[in-house]
Amino acid sequence: MAHVQSGDALGASYRLEEPLGSGAVGEVWRVSSASGGPDLAAKLLRPEHAQDPTLVERFVRERSVLLALRHPNIVAVRDLVVEGDRLAIVMDYVTGGSVRDLLESRLTLPAGEALALCAEVLDALASAHAGSATHRDIKPDNVLLAESWRPGLQGAVKVSDFGIASVIGERTRHTTGMVGTPQYMPPELLSQGEIGPAADIYATGIMLYELVAGRTPFAGAGTDFTLAYRHVTTLPPRLDLPEELWAALEKTLSKNPRERPGAAQAAAQFRRLAREFADLPALSRSVEPEDFQAVDRPATVLRGAPAEPEAGPTVVARTPESPQPELGPAGSRTIVRPMPRRDPARPVEPVEPENTASKWSAWLTRKVLVLGAVGLVLVVGLVFGIVLTLPQSSPAVGPRAADATATQQDVPLPSGLSVSRAASYDAAAGEVKLTITYSAQKAPLRGPFLEVLPGAAGSPACPPVTWENAAATRNKPSLSGVSANCGWSVDGVRIPAQGSVEVGATIPVALAGENALDEWLDAAAAATTEATADDSVEGSAYPVQRLRGIQVQTPARTVSQTALPVTLVPVWPSGPDVLGPLYKSPATGKPSEMLTAIAGGEKGVRFSDGCSGGLAVSSDGLVVTALAVAPSCVLRAVVGNFTDLASEPFGITTRE
Repeated sequence: MAHVQSGDALGASYRLEEPLGSGAVGEVWRVSSASGGPDLAAKLLRPEHAQDPTLVERFVRERSVLLALRHPNIVAVRDLVVEGDRLAIVMDYVTGGSVRDLLESRLTLPAGEALALCAEVLDALASAHAGSATHRDIKPDNVLLAESWRPGLQGAVKVSDFGIASVIGERTRHTTGMVGTPQYMPPELLSQGEIGPAADIYATGIMLYELVAGRTPFAGAGTDFTLAYRHVTTLPPRLDLPEELWAALEKTLSKNPRERPGAAQAAAQFRRLAREFADLPALSRSVEPEDFQAVDRPATVLRGAPAEPEAGPTVVARTPESPQPELGPAGSRTIVRPMPRRDPARPVEPVEPENTASKWSAWLTRKVLVLGAVGLVLVVGLVFGIVLTLPQSSPAVGPRAADATATQQDVPLPSGLSVSRAASYDAAAGEVKLTITYSAQKAPLRGPFLEVLPGAAGSPACPPVTWENAAATRNKPSLSGVSANCGWSVDGVRIPAQGSVEVGATIPVALAGENALDEWLDAAAAATTEATADDSVEGSAYPVQRLRGIQVQTPARTVSQTALPVTLVPVWPSGPDVLGPLYKSPATGKPSEMLTAIAGGEKGVRFSDGCSGGLAVSSDGLVVTALAVAPSCVLRAVVGNFTDLASEPFGITTRE
């Protein structure tokens, strides 16, 4: 993803205003909306992670879950922008700061206030868990406040940053990576690489401890691995709190995730305790202990395991002396780093005691085996010698293809793109030279374009390709969403209106058969068409090839003498995508990359009156104003090669 700056467009609906902060996987910006209304916040995937398939896949996969998360204590996600390699979650802009800011100013909170605050966090988590989503990174930085905190304040807590939440199909999710913040990581993630909703309860307990004590329970000297390891092997230092309150806090910090309460249960208990201990004064900020008390045995029981585990070999957690990855200084920042997968210990086969009485029979058995093996070797050698003396015959293969040429032409696409391919085969060199000609009709077009260049028939290997006049990289399904074996993303192609551009490729491939080149070229074109027409693919990758239509959307009713809101919705093989509009009028900021690719930007957009004078269109054709009262109007539009677009009928009324 290119470097972003203030004033840049974010999709067709937003403009970046100012940066608000950054984390391990994203940068947060304040953004304005083209449709007006209050400012929003947008979390953009960091440029250095934009090429990480795992992070991008997680970011995109949670689209429907994020939009469905609606709770008074969750920062509402309003939109997801997926545009090229830029991905962003657009959410409400919360202005009261974070609980981290509150901690820095207050150092500690009275237990009653801390319990009330964490109860609202648990309310949010209960709602998310019911929707099969877990946060995975609860900490004061990700809990925002709608207004400045004060005793008795209710409804101000807003849990944010569900952008790195993990969608779970079961109660737990195995992982081979470490995503989270070391000070708040549950022990089961470190000891077993397993995480589930109980991890959020654990992190909330850590945050409650921090609000009361001014520090997290396992903070201290060492790397973040050292800190994280304490979650598995040591007990949280006891705080000077009433027994009932400490017991509730300690329960959320259980090493066994099965023993932690659910979010709703914990929220109810925290609220009751907040009322009972409302007059308890705040503690002084706790200091780091000189040493941590070790648990008798590191926890290995996992959520969902039987209450009474079957007898078997004990799983021992990694010891401090064991090899450990260097993860850097301990801190409270989210980390996304690889973790080695733990393989279950293989059971040791029991060794039978030696029977001295049977030594002689054992020797006889070994002697027979040795003699048998020698005999087998002699027989194999004899057979091999006979085979060598027989007349040799070559395996049956098809005739090697001779020098040949072939051509192929695609059907023109709705965007106005036409693709023709001309190939020549050099039998001596064993390579195909391919010339791809991209042509445009009414509007300029630009890449990236998908091209599938397979190996020889029957070969699963994808050949290397040398490109000319284009910058091409292997298609990455995790980024584009398009699955295409041996696919290439061809960029740097700019096709003028009613013009054409040629791109060259050299492919080392050994063809066999009389019509091998024609068959190879047809297979390449067919695979490209199939991939770009796949109706299971979502997202805006390869828009010139994948766009099937454009919908012109307006409100069902508008007021005269006002600008008419217009949204151009792209229609992909999977259907219309209202979450990723192509263009909005009136527009702010730069045009979207999709619009630039299929129409050359805003200059390729023109609206016109379909209401017999009921609409006025600006001189640049981009802003529409409702004029006269009319019961039924239609707005017409031209977008690049899409020249016959019209909205559904809408009405114009007087201002009330």
